[in-house]
Amino acid sequence: MSFMITHQTPVTYPGPAPAQADVIVIGGGVIGVCTALFASRAGHRVVLLEKGRIAAEQSSRNWGWIRQQGRDPDELPIMVEAHGLWHELATQTNVDIGLRQTGITYLAQTDAHMQGYTDWLPAARANGVDSKILSAREVAAQFPGMQTTGIKGALVTPSDLRAEPWVAVPALAAIAAREGVQIIENCAVRMLGIAAGRVAGVITEAGRIAAPEVVLAGGAWSSLFLRNHGISIPQLSVRENVAATEPLPDIHAGAAASRKVAFRRRIDGGYTLAPPGAPELFIGPDAFRAFPKYLAQLRADPFGQRLLPFAPKGFPDAWGTARRWAADQTTPFEVTRILDPAPNRRKINRLLRDFAQMFPDLPPVRLRAAWAGMIDTMPDLVPVVDRAPSLPGLTIGTGMSGHGFGIGPAMGRVLAALATGGDVGHDLQRFRLSRFGDGSPMRPGPNV
Repeated sequence: MSFMITHQTPVTYPGPAPAQADVIVIGGGVIGVCTALFASRAGHRVVLLEKGRIAAEQSSRNWGWIRQQGRDPDELPIMVEAHGLWHELATQTNVDIGLRQTGITYLAQTDAHMQGYTDWLPAARANGVDSKILSAREVAAQFPGMQTTGIKGALVTPSDLRAEPWVAVPALAAIAAREGVQIIENCAVRMLGIAAGRVAGVITEAGRIAAPEVVLAGGAWSSLFLRNHGISIPQLSVRENVAATEPLPDIHAGAAASRKVAFRRRIDGGYTLAPPGAPELFIGPDAFRAFPKYLAQLRADPFGQRLLPFAPKGFPDAWGTARRWAADQTTPFEVTRILDPAPNRRKINRLLRDFAQMFPDLPPVRLRAAWAGMIDTMPDLVPVVDRAPSLPGLTIGTGMSGHGFGIGPAMGRVLAALATGGDVGHDLQRFRLSRFGDGSPMRPGPNV
């Protein structure tokens, strides 16, 4: 079975694009869609431009977790806002996005894990989040039928949510379209339009659109786009693998992660499985360039990533991908409309085996689908959410580091306010662009 959103998926929003707007959003993932929605709700004329299809990349390929649990303390206030927004937005869609409040559990197999969970709890309490520690006995009661040998305990957040990302993000886009956002798919932005040293709009493959404000929410493509304008950020992309099982008995309604496998119940009765650690990094020019910024992360978790020698052709950090182009040239964004990495079959097979061993009373665990996505990550595992000092009129929202789906609604509202002079409502100091060039030490978020 192929992934749910592909090149063959019909274009829902064909355009044409208007000649001008108040705000242009680049990127049709959850961050871009929510930015466009909230900018429109603030009274602005908004155009959202997507090179491929809405939500076709990581925004639909993620685990479907909407978690407050384990968040970086600086992200947590925004995530708490997002938690509330998900409830509101789910009532405004025309489809069931699978939003369910079923909780998220992290299973601990070492005393160090338990200590890490305990150390994170003050952040939860400070933000009114209902996270708590479970004993090994409580874990066994919550997960009947699970092999609990070696489980020390767990961290659980009962209020955390789950949803079906390939349904949810297109549904959010439909809300935005109904509320006046002009969405155009299959329309790559080649460059920013610059006049008198500031942003004046964008140049797309179909022509120019004038606007005084542009928000870049390009996910794994953001660094490449910015480099062509002389802005360098140490963003890399890592591959995450996901498997979807055929329907199975209901062993747990929520989401959970052990050392070997993370799983989530889906509304079709199956489970979405993923390896909770060691994403795969393809080594390319950006990886060499950004290496010094990642030293702190590597020291903290030296085996946290698997290194692969060459990115497939057309990937953002592939050796053959163009780094410079003019407005009248075909860009990498047109060459690769949808970033569709092949999954690591060995990891997929191991996930199925580990899940079956975790719940030995299950019937045969059969694979329905497998896919992979490219996560835009940063050295400190928190995003860039900031205005670009060197290009007035440009707002950057990227590097969500695998946290974007859950936090998307609130991060979109924040970016919309940042771009239009509204009330941001949160301290964004941790997410400033300048931290990569002002000598600030890289401080990776909690590995919870």
